[in-house]
Amino acid sequence: MSNTEPTINLAVRPPVVVILGHVDHGKTKLLDTIRKTNVAEGESGGITQHIGAYQAEFNGKSITFLDTPGHEAFGAIRARGTKVADIAVLVVAADEGVKPQTKEAIKIIKEANIPFIVAINKTDKDSANSQRVRQDLATEEVLSEDWGGKVPVVEVSAKENKNIDSLLDMILLVAEVEELKEDKLSPAEGVIIESHLDKRRGYVATALIQKGILKIGDWIVVGTVVGKIKSMENFRGKAIESAEPSQPVVIMGWQVAPQIGRSFKYAKDKNQASDMAAANVNIKELLLFLVKPKEDHDGKKVLNIVFKTDVSSSLEAIESVIGQIKSEEVAYNVIGYDIGNIGESDVKTAIAGRAQVIGFRVGADKSSEKLAERDGIKIATFDVIYDLVEYVREEMAKLMDAQVKKNIVGKLKVLAIFKTESKSMIVGGKVISGKAVRGTKCDIMKGEDVMASCRIGQLQHDKEDVTEVTDGLNAGLRLDFANAKDMPEIKEGDILDIYEEEDIKNVI
Repeated sequence: MSNTEPTINLAVRPPVVVILGHVDHGKTKLLDTIRKTNVAEGESGGITQHIGAYQAEFNGKSITFLDTPGHEAFGAIRARGTKVADIAVLVVAADEGVKPQTKEAIKIIKEANIPFIVAINKTDKDSANSQRVRQDLATEEVLSEDWGGKVPVVEVSAKENKNIDSLLDMILLVAEVEELKEDKLSPAEGVIIESHLDKRRGYVATALIQKGILKIGDWIVVGTVVGKIKSMENFRGKAIESAEPSQPVVIMGWQVAPQIGRSFKYAKDKNQASDMAAANVNIKELLLFLVKPKEDHDGKKVLNIVFKTDVSSSLEAIESVIGQIKSEEVAYNVIGYDIGNIGESDVKTAIAGRAQVIGFRVGADKSSEKLAERDGIKIATFDVIYDLVEYVREEMAKLMDAQVKKNIVGKLKVLAIFKTESKSMIVGGKVISGKAVRGTKCDIMKGEDVMASCRIGQLQHDKEDVTEVTDGLNAGLRLDFANAKDMPEIKEGDILDIYEEEDIKNVI
């Protein structure tokens, strides 16, 4: 070996683990159980703020868990080409098996090309069937080790804290096989996994350190955003001076919120940081959402939206799922987005853009609510992402042309023409099926062809005003037309198809 080769001081680092799986299969409960039992006593209870990651200790070793709001956010990070996790834990409920989001999570894990462990959760339930879960997984080309495959499977109950130690053991075993090491002497690098606006501290971001050691006073660059680290906290909220690879750290010192999923790099001073940021300018990426000008929507009707969310990862998750909404008739257009509560400026943006304001896990200021009410701007807030997406679908569907279904209630044969006025006609006839109902519409038929449509404005039987006349009885009718030119020449023997209209709800 040559003596001129550079020395690299590699040190073992903790594994970074992401928990994925179908909604309600116990991802959050599993993370909570690990946090409560494997974070030092007296410290886990003090974790009040969601920062997107935390570290647990087991058998004297650390494990970093990404606490994302679901695989949408993790998928959004992956979409930026950032390798953020070393190991994935796929949570599958023992009583439900593989579900649609389980399949999505499997696809994401395979695309990320990282090793994974299956945690069959809720094994405490009477309806639990772990073998069926294995069968479901095999159908998705995920073969467990006990079925001759390579994927470790651990049966757990997050609710009863059962076999959690076995899961952590398996995570550390997989990490050992992966030989996770990093050079602490290289310039600090990492990825932003969370950011939000704190009223007291300003913009705050959570970073996952991937290379080197990050220290207070360092300049770092995230895309076009420059920050100088004023202070740092660990996941427990305690002030720290430095952070090492695989460690999640909360960073203060931003002028604007850095985007999640973006890598950060160390800069030696302000000038180098500015040069790096300038080199990262990419016009196509200046907007988080793909905001199309109206002329690019191919003549579709457009729902304009202003989004406000609690943290930037929520914006990423929303972008991921609403991007799947497709329609040939309508489209959505994001004209503004930010993190924090809904304020007057958001409503003013909506007023200017004829939009509505949609919030996710945020509130609305009283002044903004008053302004919105005065100017007829809709404000809608949600705590569940799928409720928000369903709302966007429904609002887009409302823009579509209404669909009306004709429900035939009766047929009448015209027997006499009594009087014709400017916009109405009085005729006599016999109900030959169903019934004639006052106020309903009817089509005047000539064979199979509709000559015109009108409304039954008045209905009589035996010269008495009535609301309806049934099958086999004679009736007198005043037929009202929208205008004179719509009035056809009605003759004896013509048939009136009498119908009620039913609005069909549009669905996207």
